[in-house]
Amino acid sequence: MFLKIAAITLLLFTSVFFVSCEANQNRTANQPLQPAVNTNTSAANIAPGNTANNAARNTGMPVTMPLIDAMFADETFLQEARSAVQLTDEELNKLRDTARNGVLELNGDDADDANRSTKSSVEKTRSEIEKILGPQRGQQFLDFVRNRWQGNGEELATSKPNSIPTDTRIVINSPAYRMDIFKDGQLVKSYKIGIGYPEFPLPTGLRKASEIIFNPTWTPPDEPWVKGKVQPGKKVEAGSKLNPLGPIKIPIGLPSLIHGGKDPSRLGTFASHGCVGLTSPTVQEFAMQLASLAGTQLTQEDIKGYEKQKTETKSVKLAQPVPVELRYETIVVEDGNLHIYRDVYERGTNTEENLRRVLESYGVDFGALSEADRTKIMEALDKMAVDAQGKEVDPEANANSNSKNNSGKVTRNIKGQKEIVIELAALQGKGYPTPVDLATK
Repeated sequence: MFLKIAAITLLLFTSVFFVSCEANQNRTANQPLQPAVNTNTSAANIAPGNTANNAARNTGMPVTMPLIDAMFADETFLQEARSAVQLTDEELNKLRDTARNGVLELNGDDADDANRSTKSSVEKTRSEIEKILGPQRGQQFLDFVRNRWQGNGEELATSKPNSIPTDTRIVINSPAYRMDIFKDGQLVKSYKIGIGYPEFPLPTGLRKASEIIFNPTWTPPDEPWVKGKVQPGKKVEAGSKLNPLGPIKIPIGLPSLIHGGKDPSRLGTFASHGCVGLTSPTVQEFAMQLASLAGTQLTQEDIKGYEKQKTETKSVKLAQPVPVELRYETIVVEDGNLHIYRDVYERGTNTEENLRRVLESYGVDFGALSEADRTKIMEALDKMAVDAQGKEVDPEANANSNSKNNSGKVTRNIKGQKEIVIELAALQGKGYPTPVDLATK
């Protein structure tokens, strides 16, 4: 369980210029349910019987310095890491200092930086960790962090591409900037969302929402990027224009939240440090939907009542936790159309192999399509096999490459087209449902 200090430490992710995501203070209540992953990564990459170590690595679960720094706020993590990797006190201190320095290198400059990306952050993290622990133990430590983030060492399970839930749950697909509410297998509501910056990517897997926190406060950390109208260590009250969390936050497992406070212009792009971002009106509406799914009474009048007490933080426990499935699918069949999204977190998912796997799940043979359709699809895959900055993503690349990143700026925007939609007669009537009552502001 994260200690209270974790919430402050994780606020290192925040500045006046960014919206913060905090650590969950109740780890038991918010840890993943059945660790599952739903990505377009080929299932062939995960051999039967592989542990979560190999599965997490092969499905592209990124480990960055900010994530490790957040983990170090949990005393339980410290003790388990010490035992699992046989860390000495000197090594542990070096790891902690390196992680903190990695966070401090980031600043609040809104300018784009073409050298900044998920991949470069992961590569730099691996390099720094291996300098301290060596290649073998360094990889062991990184795997331990992945396991802890994904679900404490349990095996990962792959599911059918673009699978439609048959139960009640929230489904979030990062590359599509979309969040859906399913009730008893029926899509009832969709939201356009902001996602984590490339340096703070959203994870994948199955988590759960157990509480809704109204009027969350924010305590700025004592870091170089805290400047302007706020003071380090001085609490910013809920409702303040300087509070980046908005009126509501919903923990969904460390260190991610669903929260408000976003400008509508940030929806459909990068907007947070590992969280799902909504505007304040939509997060209030979402909170009512979530409470209803959980069998908890929450009305518009209740929310208005909490709004009137802006300085009073209120936590509403849900009667039943609601599963929250985080996906990374860049190839999606939706209501008869093929959607190919930008590979913004550089996982190398826009490949012919993964395309064939998705089409085969709908009974369509890529080779049986017309030459014109095949050409159009392959061109779309090539065009979308690029990162947020428009640079090509190598599907064979991994954390062992030698690219370097010396920048401290956070990539905030996406250059160029984010999605290509191709209509295919062979897919008519098939696929994931289109958005329902899509909330966009």
